[in-house]
Amino acid sequence: MIRYLLVVMGGGTGALARYVAASAIMTRFGGRFPLGTLVINVTGSFLIGFLMTMLTERFQLDPRWRLLLVAGFLGGYTTFSTLEWETYTAVRDGGLWTAMLNVVSSIMLGYIAVWLGAMLARR
Repeated sequence: MIRYLLVVMGGGTGALARYVAASAIMTRFGGRFPLGTLVINVTGSFLIGFLMTMLTERFQLDPRWRLLLVAGFLGGYTTFSTLEWETYTAVRDGGLWTAMLNVVSSIMLGYIAVWLGAMLARR
């Protein structure tokens, strides 16, 4: 039962962090490009690279930390389904270049962020 509670607590916190961060970014920068989602996906990618490396290679912590932080918090924080919806609506509304930029930048920057997080955690 504790495993489920950890995922719920982490997920709720991650979802709230996503909402606050993405809203602040879009309020500040606005525009047609979904910058808030991109920032969330890149920072979430960095955090999963960092946390998974720390939890599996550097420290032998209780596996429940992975449930709280990775499955819970990052599961609620990252927004891949939102990325897909925003890409779909950009294409639907005639913004093919915006959609392509959204997909390419999210995937490439996300991968780089995972790599950087893992490298930082190994230091």
